[in-house]
Order: sequence, then C-alpha cells, then structure tokens
Amino acid sequence: MAETATSHFPPGVDPLEPRALVAPHHDDATLNETLLDHVWRKPGKGWFLLFGIALVGLGMFLVAVTMTLARGIGVWGNNQPNGWAFDIVNFVWWVGIGHAGTLISAILLLFQQKWRTSINRFAEAMTIFAVICAGQFPLLHTGRPWFAFWLLPYPSTLGAWPQFRSPLDWDVFAVSTYFTVSLLFWYVGLIPDLAALRDSSPTKLQRTIYGLFSLGWRGSGRHWHNYKIGYLLLAGLSTPLVLSVHTIVSFDFATGLIPGWHATIFPPYFVAGAVFSGFAMVITLIVPARKYLNLRDVITDRHLENMNKVILATGLIVSYGYMMEHFIAWYSGSEYEIWTFYVNRARGPYWQVYWLMIACNVITPNIFWFRKCRTSIPIMWVASIVVNIGMWCERFIIIVTSLTQDFLPSSWDLYSPTWVDWCLYIGTLGLFSTLFLLFLKFVPAVAISEVKELQLELKHAAHHAAHGHDTHGAH
Repeated sequence: MAETATSHFPPGVDPLEPRALVAPHHDDATLNETLLDHVWRKPGKGWFLLFGIALVGLGMFLVAVTMTLARGIGVWGNNQPNGWAFDIVNFVWWVGIGHAGTLISAILLLFQQKWRTSINRFAEAMTIFAVICAGQFPLLHTGRPWFAFWLLPYPSTLGAWPQFRSPLDWDVFAVSTYFTVSLLFWYVGLIPDLAALRDSSPTKLQRTIYGLFSLGWRGSGRHWHNYKIGYLLLAGLSTPLVLSVHTIVSFDFATGLIPGWHATIFPPYFVAGAVFSGFAMVITLIVPARKYLNLRDVITDRHLENMNKVILATGLIVSYGYMMEHFIAWYSGSEYEIWTFYVNRARGPYWQVYWLMIACNVITPNIFWFRKCRTSIPIMWVASIVVNIGMWCERFIIIVTSLTQDFLPSSWDLYSPTWVDWCLYIGTLGLFSTLFLLFLKFVPAVAISEVKELQLELKHAAHHAAHGHDTHGAH
C-alpha cells in the first residue's frame, strides 16, 4: 500500500490542526539513538549499491573532464552561433538547486519558522554539493581552467584586471561568496553535533577526528552564547545571497540583446525558479533518506507538506513569468521577440523540450492544491523529480533556442550534445550523489541540538496548554 501521510486520524484529532514537528514520545536519549544511529551502524547493501552507482557517475565525469582538457572544448557540441549550450544550461540548473538550502536555513531561521529544524541540514549540504557541481561547467568552458585565477582581482605586475563590466565576472564573485558563506553556515551548525559524535565515538581514531572538527566544543554557556550569535549573523549574511546570486546569474542573459534574453523580468523569475527547483530537489532526496534512515519521527508529514506548499507557490510565480514573457514579446512589437516566443520555442526544432517544460513546471505543481496530493509520499516524490526535469528543460530552452535562431537566418544552426556533454552532466549527478551519500554516512543528517531544543519547547507548550485548560476547567 502506498505510504500516505494522512491515511487516518485518531479519534478527537482535528485534521485541520497543524501536526507535530517531532513525535511527542521522544526524549533526549531516544533522539540521540534515532539521529546518531545511521552514523555508527554499518551501511546496508542499499547504501553500497547507491554508492557504487554514484562512483560510476563520478568516473564518467572524470573521463569527460580528461577528454575536455586533453582535446579542448571542441569535443563538446557547442558551435556557432551556439557558443553556450550544455555547459551553461547545467551551470544555471545546479546553482538554482542550491538555493533551497540557504532559504530554508537562513530566511526561515530569521522568521523563526520551526518547521525548518529537521530539514535544514539536508538542504545546506545539498546547497554546498550543488554549487561544487555548478562551478565545474564555467571553469571548463573557459578552455584553459588552469588560468581561472585571471578572473580574480589579484595583484598583477602586468596590470591585467578582470573585466568588471562583464556579468560572467559577476558570477565568479556571486557564486564564490555564496559557496563560502553557505559552507561556513553549514559547518557552524554542525559543531555541537560533531562534539556529540566525539563524545560517543567507539574508537580513539573517530574520537580524534570528530574532536578535531568540533573545535573544542564543551557545551558551556559561553560556547552556546557565541554559537547563537555567530549562527544568527551568518543567517543574516546569507539572506541577501538568496536573492543576489541567481539575480546575477540571470544578468548573464538579461544584459544581452539576444531575442528571448533581453527582459527585465529575468531576476525575480530566475530566483523563483531557483527556489522552485531547490525545494523539489530537497523532496527528492529527503523522502528516501527519511525512510531508510528511520527519521519519520523528526522529519514529519508536516515538514513535507510545508515544502510542497512552497513548491506550489514558487511554481505559480514561474508560470506567471512564462505568461509575462509572452505578453512582453507581444507588447514590444519586436518581430524577433514575437518569433522567438510564439514560433521558435513553441513550434521550432526544440518544441518537444518546450512543451515538456510547460507540462512539468506549469501543470505538475498545481496538483499540490489538493491536500491528498500534498501529503502523499509517492505523489510528492515523483512530482519533485518531474519539476527538476522541467527546470532543466527551461534552462535549455532559454539558452539554446535563443542562440540557435537569432537575428540572421543565414547564421542559424542547430545544437546537438555530444557524448562528452552527456558524460559531464551525468557525471556531475554522480559527483553530487557521491558527496551526499558520504554526508549521510559520516554526519548527523538532522541537527540534533535544534531538534532537542524544539522538542523541549513543544513539551513546555503542551504542559502550559494542559495546565491552563485544567485551571480553566476548575474555575
């Protein structure tokens, strides 16, 4: 039988009331056992099978990178006028996926949304690994990645400075800043849990390694005070990055004059699409992890339903962006814009990809208007995969169709990816999966200290509610 979040309700429970964020029967000891169990126990056959598949993908990535460095980017399918293709498609897609981590961790923390607690570490880890994957593509696209430091304003005796008016150089600063702050935010949140692993380590080697990374944490009042201040400051620093990073990525296109790119709606449209795909990827990863790591008591149905609501909201914004693109093209009266949106994309050589994008990004999220779909585990998991397929198609449509047929019909040419293009893309999926599986094995997947704090708050709230109810009844 399919797993469903709301298959039944106990007598006297109002299905419209918010459900608990942590199962109420847990205490400190059982939470420790639940959240640390997957770190200390030997991985099962399923983990080794997935890790083997991920390593195969990583091997494909290494082969493709070696071929690219040895032969040059001519082994890719890029041509004239398609100077950008799979490389920038995948770069934008991976950067977008990384957005949900910072939004869940930073913005929801500042707004004191308690439902972020059990899912923030998944999302933060996903952010870091996605940005690592994203960074590979523009680096290789330069053709000579060993000169990548030229993009940085280092002291140069030749006086060669980066072209700061180029949006591509803005990407370097935006993405590197995003990665650095996200990594710090993730690591600072890990410190109390690394100390818990240090104190419960069965061997001296593990105790030494976890002790090294826990930075001498002892859980004193001073440590907790500094931790809370530092965590909050990093959250405040990360919040503008959620808006700035994909806004700057959208400038790669919006500042150009190519039909289909030159639009002021791109910054908010790209940010909404990034959060849309990021939350979908969190669902894709967290649903199987929740089951096989036995985390149903801390990653509850309420967490999943709230994420599906965010997917619905951002999906509607993305749909609005599609409609506005077509309206602006018609309203502008530009024959090139009208051709791009009404002929080339919908009926051109890549029309299948365009309509797949519409089906995945416009139609699919609307199933979450229905509570039964928002709370059905199989439906939400399949929908999350479909959404990310649609978002990849969107990046492909934006980049490839606009370049394939631009101003001059005499320069039109179709783009077709080579095996190296496919190996690079599939290989980054392998790289991402390898890093994520190692994260699940060696680090608590859920923030132990935050879950315990939330559990304590819920118990206090329940106690006060019961006490207040009894007092009211006595009067």
